[in-house]
Amino acid sequence: MMTKYILTILSLLLITISNTIGAEKLNVDHIIEGFIDNIGGLENIKAIQNLTYSGGTYHEESFSSDGDATMTLGRPYYKLVGNKNNLDRYMEGYDGSAWEYYSNEGIILRTDGAPSEAIRHYAGVEHPLVGYRLKGSNAELLDDIDFEGQKVHIIKLTRMDGYIEYFYIDPLTYELKASSSTAPFHAFGESILQITKISDYREVAGVKIGHRFQSVTLPNEKVLSSMQWGKVEANKELPDNLFSPPDIETTLLQEFASKLYEQRSDLNSVLWTYHSFRHAYPNYDTCYMSNFVGFQMLKMKKSDTAIELLKQNTQDYPECSEAYFELGRAYVSINSISLARENYKKSVKIDPENERAKTALLTINN
Repeated sequence: MMTKYILTILSLLLITISNTIGAEKLNVDHIIEGFIDNIGGLENIKAIQNLTYSGGTYHEESFSSDGDATMTLGRPYYKLVGNKNNLDRYMEGYDGSAWEYYSNEGIILRTDGAPSEAIRHYAGVEHPLVGYRLKGSNAELLDDIDFEGQKVHIIKLTRMDGYIEYFYIDPLTYELKASSSTAPFHAFGESILQITKISDYREVAGVKIGHRFQSVTLPNEKVLSSMQWGKVEANKELPDNLFSPPDIETTLLQEFASKLYEQRSDLNSVLWTYHSFRHAYPNYDTCYMSNFVGFQMLKMKKSDTAIELLKQNTQDYPECSEAYFELGRAYVSINSISLARENYKKSVKIDPENERAKTALLTINN
């Protein structure tokens, strides 16, 4: 009798736990369904094949764009930032892997790590909450918080690559008010907690799309950047190769830089290519391109390779202030502050007007 009683109690406990877990999942999905309905419904969302953003004005500290920024998104994972009709400007994209085009150097780079994450997380036309399970993500409902004078639901979304983002949703209208995450703001900056406020919703092909985004730090709400889009259009006729890098003709020096970058995981190959090129073409000035490639290697977390390449660059160009500056920045990336200071000092000694080196030296001394 006692055994039957205990089994009954255990069964009731298991049912209670199961119902509690089920209710939590239902609440998360209920809020996400409300969000999807608020922006126009799943049918309208699925009908959008591409979105073209134009007339964008971007602000970051003292920089302001001229109001002609563009971005195009497409199914299933495509993204293009910039305009292929204007190759004089920086572009980046995602066509199944991330790429960046640097117009000043005339070089296209395929990226991985953090730069790839930054562009792929918002590639494609669907918000990451839409069909999150099929995308390998996990969503959970956290406690409500106060946001700009009202309570909001907080959904924590963990992507399949481990990236975590929080979405702030109005409990009455289910409108998405903001999102937040912890990430570096620049290539070598520290990770900071930032929130992006979303506003200026307009209907595009039956779906409400935010046209204004403002990123601020938390908790002091210092403005980091803002983007205001002029308009967003859906389902335009797009060229088949729109999301791929532009077709460009390259010089020997540009090919040299590209090959160094491609071999960034293999130090011996990098140095082999570097010395072979300089032996074959002794009249080519490789200082600038080596600096550029070294910086890109640092972004890809290939610090050892970058440092050896940049050290070689200072040996071959001992009177180049920028070579020592870039090497100093490489040492900062691995927290070798004394070596960074030493190279910044050499950079300033060679060129007392090198403002970047002077600022870096002042910063590191403080």
